[in-house]
Amino acid sequence: VQLQASGGGSVQAGGSLRLSCGATPSTFRVNVMGWYRQAPGKQRELVADVSSGGSTNYADSVKGRFTISRDNAKNTVYLQMSTRNFEDTAVYYCNADGILYNDLGIPIVGRYWGQGTQVTVSS
Repeated sequence: VQLQASGGGSVQAGGSLRLSCGATPSTFRVNVMGWYRQAPGKQRELVADVSSGGSTNYADSVKGRFTISRDNAKNTVYLQMSTRNFEDTAVYYCNADGILYNDLGIPIVGRYWGQGTQVTVSS
């Protein structure tokens, strides 16, 4: 399973960014997809996640500013960000929990991470 993230970059405080992350292969049955972030010198933290049924969960620090969504048909998760200040600066990682059946039809449950995309918010 591979997760490919895109959409990071530099933005001024108050600006918007949209992150995308797609999971392959298409046979990977994704349960929860989410975004985490890690700022310099800090631990990785959950930003938001969304279940296959559409239930969402947000960190308190981003509630009302970030919106997570997903396209189940494409195994893709999005994060629409309305940035506030430098505290949103971090490497953002996408994450997916799900099941992939191997060639013998045996389900393999796994948790996978994307490569990370840098988001830099300047004042």
